[in-house]
Amino acid sequence: MVKAPRLKVWQALNDTAILARVIPGCEQITWRDDTSLDLKVKVNLGVMHPTFTGELELSDIEPARAYTLSGRAHGRILGLAHGAARVSLSDSGEHTLLDFKAEGGASERLLALGRPLVGASVQKVIDHFFARFGEAMNLEVTPVKPAPED
Repeated sequence: MVKAPRLKVWQALNDTAILARVIPGCEQITWRDDTSLDLKVKVNLGVMHPTFTGELELSDIEPARAYTLSGRAHGRILGLAHGAARVSLSDSGEHTLLDFKAEGGASERLLALGRPLVGASVQKVIDHFFARFGEAMNLEVTPVKPAPED
């Protein structure tokens, strides 16, 4: 839950200046066109800190309500990481409920580091993103626990 109106949250989720500050390890994020972004992120995988470069694509856009964000990034010798997330915003009184469902995968070289390590690193990036997102907007974010897997 974000203590801000839905439109303000939507604008922040599409503002590269804010995203550059809140995406952990983000070295660069720029709009390529109306629905595509280029991204460069340094990831903390414990003993390794590889830099991934890639692109993000927005699709199924419902302005100020939702979009699907899909991305692919290359980590040089570690190979490819990819993922997609459906991001949805809804009104909750004076606040906005930000919901997302994500899935992803990686090359065998990256997963050779250990699935638990990679999974924990991804979860840490997601957690830090939302904490920083609230701080960057100078707002309070109330974490919502993910629904249990079926």
